[in-house]
Amino acid sequence: MPKNPLASPHLVDLERALQTTLPMAHIEVGPLPGLAELHLALINADFHTGPLPAEVMHNVIANPAYWAFCWGSGLATAQWLARQPNIVQDKDVIDLGCGSGVVAVMAKLMGARHVWACDTDPDALLATKVNADLNQVEVSLSNNLDKVPDNLDLLFMADVLYDRSNFVLLAKAKNKAARMLIADSRIDDVNDPEFRVIHHMQALTYPNLGEFDEFKNVCFFEYSDN
Repeated sequence: MPKNPLASPHLVDLERALQTTLPMAHIEVGPLPGLAELHLALINADFHTGPLPAEVMHNVIANPAYWAFCWGSGLATAQWLARQPNIVQDKDVIDLGCGSGVVAVMAKLMGARHVWACDTDPDALLATKVNADLNQVEVSLSNNLDKVPDNLDLLFMADVLYDRSNFVLLAKAKNKAARMLIADSRIDDVNDPEFRVIHHMQALTYPNLGEFDEFKNVCFFEYSDN
């Protein structure tokens, strides 16, 4: 299915949000590595990786545009779903800490019945809306996990637990879905015996603006209440 960069009326708003943090950056729409069927609106791949001016660095710390990247664990999850669409087919799914929305959008493309994308950052929800539009799928957006329906089939968390303070989400997330899949390249243990490692992949954040190779190994953890 061809993707039209003008398919989302919010693309201009997304670029404005990016330039609030990184005024020298812009949004580019294109496919992801190994996923020609999935297009995302992300930061320009030729964005310079040199030292940022002090004022810009302050903006990055205060309001990081993390949603302008497809982080490696999200990319790996999307690639896995492309190979194993039965994981999400005909299921009600949530992408918790959605960022760019890559997992939410890919889940819908692969046949999920209904997909929610949840993030506390309004710019991440905007990015997810834009990326859903670009791929011509519908994703429900929420800024609060409590507002998402209970008894879902599957909950994804990709690149969320790099921040140890986010581990408190695990208990609440267990109550939302019968099954959880966590993907992360920055941890090797979720410190919860109810999770088990079920899969490994390699992927780096895209565009890759100098991410270390040590973060290319993505580990998948599963929890199921069955």
